[in-house]
Amino acid sequence: MGATNHTLQALLPWLLLFVHQAAAASGGFECTTATDGADKQGATKLKLVAIASILTAGAAGVLVPVLGRSMAALRPDGDIFFAVKAFAAGVILATGMVHILPAAFDGLTSPCIYKGGGDRNGFPFAGLVAMSAAMATMVIDSLAAGYYRRSHFSKARPLDNIDIPGDEEGRADHPHVHAHGHSHGDAIVVSSPEEAAIADTIRHRVVSQVLELGILVHSVIIGVSLGASVRPSTIKPLVGALSFHQFFEGIGLGGCIVQANFKVRATIIMATFFSLTAPVGIVLGIAISSSYNVHSSTAFIIEGVFNSASAGILIYMSLVDLLATDFNNPKLQTNTKLQLMTYLALFLGAGMMSMLAIWA
Repeated sequence: MGATNHTLQALLPWLLLFVHQAAAASGGFECTTATDGADKQGATKLKLVAIASILTAGAAGVLVPVLGRSMAALRPDGDIFFAVKAFAAGVILATGMVHILPAAFDGLTSPCIYKGGGDRNGFPFAGLVAMSAAMATMVIDSLAAGYYRRSHFSKARPLDNIDIPGDEEGRADHPHVHAHGHSHGDAIVVSSPEEAAIADTIRHRVVSQVLELGILVHSVIIGVSLGASVRPSTIKPLVGALSFHQFFEGIGLGGCIVQANFKVRATIIMATFFSLTAPVGIVLGIAISSSYNVHSSTAFIIEGVFNSASAGILIYMSLVDLLATDFNNPKLQTNTKLQLMTYLALFLGAGMMSMLAIWA
């Protein structure tokens, strides 16, 4: 819970910096006026519809796996949940590879940046930022998991401090069982199934928080961009596309939250932040629409850098923390039917999310 608050608190200054810089972007070089088809009154009505639609879709998506865990078929240790996680990982991977990373390259190679001089076909800064963000995510992932493991096992906290999947009955029968990890230098040796379950839960908690960080950054960017638009013809196709976009991303994040076994309060906070971020971004975009110029060099650079970082985080998380972990699970590797179902779910999630790139 405390880590969740620290993550969100660390994110807010960066989001505010993006909004501040975006508002000041009109001072940069104006590439085009982009006033054709402008209708502020009509655009405002569509933005209000977008806020309601995206808020509902995002909340529904994240709540599907959260509320579904009460069903036996959707329990984290069930076969169907493997397929749900694969579908969600495919959605997140396609979000990073098909939606965000190409937009980052377009932004950082825009003629609006290089019209005053320079080679727009020069160094691929978007790839560099995405790679750096992926490596930084790996470092944070490793350090955070190591810190939590050492902290937990060194204090030998009771098992009921962390929810262990599939162990509700066992914990009720043994309320005073303690997890004793054995530390040899900096290494933590997990010597019992209970300790292994705790270590796995810690990893899932770190994964879910870092994943939400990447999704929130992306959600703010698309929200501000939509909110700052004054052309109904641009906004109309985005309303439906971004609603489906948030719904699928919500399923992915919700699946990670379920596996992390957060307490109710932490689950509500994470779900609420995800659901509200894109609508809040739209509101911020509306507020700065009079001064925000989406075609200024500063706006292209800021959005390109943030998109690149977000893409790197999501690509790393989907491949390493979600897909690699589950696809190397002995339960999956020894069950051909489950393998086929999981592969199909992965391709379906990635394919459906990729198709949305036609509209958004």
